[in-house]
Amino acid sequence: MKPKEEKALVKKAIEEGVKYGERRGAVEFEPTDSAADKIEYIYRLLVHDKLIQPIPEDQISQKSMRHKLAIWASKL
Repeated sequence: MKPKEEKALVKKAIEEGVKYGERRGAVEFEPTDSAADKIEYIYRLLVHDKLIQPIPEDQISQKSMRHKLAIWASKL
């Protein structure tokens, strides 16, 4: 995946993840929430709901979560 492509997919993943989390009633995001906070929450919610495979705990980073969400968004 090209970096430019991944950036657009991460943006899509955040938008879709926010909708999913709020529709599910699991979270209510505030306009002041950072993208990093949203990415982590959406990643953990999707793993919990078994919509994506978890990354091993010792390998979790902001970059790896962004990549995982980009892959998820590409399949929507």
